[in-house]
Amino acid sequence: MLGSVYAWSVYTQAIATQTSWSEASITFAFSIAIFFLGMSAAFMGRLVEKFGPRLTGTISSFCYGAGTVLTGLAIHSDHLWMLYIAYGVIGGIGLGSGYVTPVSTIIKWFPKHRGMATGCAIMGFGFASMITGPIAQSLIVKVGVEATFYILGAIYFIVMISAAQFIRPPKPGEIIDEQSETQITGVSLMNGQQLTANQAVRTREFKLLWLMLFINISCGIGLVSAASPMAQHFTNMSVAKAALMVGIVGVFNGLGRLAWASISDYIGRPNTFTIVFGFEAILLFTLMSLHSSYLFTIALCIIISGYGAGFSVIPAYLSDIFGTKDLGAIHGYVLTAWGIAGLVGPLLLSFSHEISHSYNSTLIVFGTLEILALTVSFFIRKRFTKSVGSVADISD
Repeated sequence: MLGSVYAWSVYTQAIATQTSWSEASITFAFSIAIFFLGMSAAFMGRLVEKFGPRLTGTISSFCYGAGTVLTGLAIHSDHLWMLYIAYGVIGGIGLGSGYVTPVSTIIKWFPKHRGMATGCAIMGFGFASMITGPIAQSLIVKVGVEATFYILGAIYFIVMISAAQFIRPPKPGEIIDEQSETQITGVSLMNGQQLTANQAVRTREFKLLWLMLFINISCGIGLVSAASPMAQHFTNMSVAKAALMVGIVGVFNGLGRLAWASISDYIGRPNTFTIVFGFEAILLFTLMSLHSSYLFTIALCIIISGYGAGFSVIPAYLSDIFGTKDLGAIHGYVLTAWGIAGLVGPLLLSFSHEISHSYNSTLIVFGTLEILALTVSFFIRKRFTKSVGSVADISD
């Protein structure tokens, strides 16, 4: 349900036709929603640990359902400010509270396969637009864009509030053969301790992971927003063929979340991020020389699979380092990187393209950022190999 936010582009033209708003103004509602997703996740993550996932899941269902319905009302009244509040602020808070709800819980249920567990949950978020897009398009044709938001808002609310009531953490002793926290993927917790969110955010490890996620999302979301025109520029793809390529890339966005997260259970989270950033850096510098539509598509699919990997691997990485005691809150804090990157990524792409009138400079900027992320992944790996005496030793 929440992943339907990725289908926002389906509504843009229909909304512009019915209102006095420009497509750029309508698209900005998506950026606001992603920003509030990241910012609200920090607060809602604490509520998950304090009051349980049912409460935050219920809050999410009310906010996202109401935000979607109010979006229809904003279109009806032709008030742009209402669109930003409805879909951007209220809907964004619903996204943030719902996104953190299942992740920390599912890790506690599957301690031996944290990567695969989070990958399965977060893969749903990535795949959602494949389902929502065609349904929304069909509803727009049949009942109009305004009524489409009323219908989808009601469906979102019913499904989400029902699902939220079944989400709970395992009771003590309920998980059989639970793996020791200090033996997972070869990475030890800080002094074998379960850190609180306040302790975790003061560590260099948290700041390095935040930076890696920020770079990964900034580059990934920037590429996703310009995949079609970029493909047409470098390979002379037709508009129809470029649209098909975007759909294929979307599949790899979802599959990457499960595949890389599952792989991380076997090779470790540090190795996974190093491989992902290494591939992305190489392929971003290579894209500008790929004039074959097939090779360009393959390269972009691999890059975007790495973009999806950031979302699914990071929760397991956090649990490896800081434990699961306060994971919901810690995960919420790191998702602020998503909120800021959702604004920075597209702006960085637009700014670099506007200055040079070419996507070459954009790819060079993104490739350089991925090299920085790769460097950070080695640095954090180096810190893992050091024995740490206490939480104070790793704090600033």
